[in-house]
Amino acid sequence: MLELRPCCECCGTDLPPESLAARICSYECTFCAGCAEGVLAGACPNCGGELVRRPIRPAARLLKHPASTVRKVKPEGCVTA
Repeated sequence: MLELRPCCECCGTDLPPESLAARICSYECTFCAGCAEGVLAGACPNCGGELVRRPIRPAARLLKHPASTVRKVKPEGCVTA
């Protein structure tokens, strides 16, 4: 089950569970569309994997399986390798 992390690892932008701007890799590293499509050029800076739009969990399902509240943000932001 996806964690649905609450923010972009690069810039800290909030990404609520219903956000269409959330991008993830296969390890669930989470980024906003701006960072994913900008500085990261569609590749995860942690694993090199493809960044794709995170699916939306229906609101009724969030009651039983809530989104994560743990914020993971790189203090230095994201830089290309």
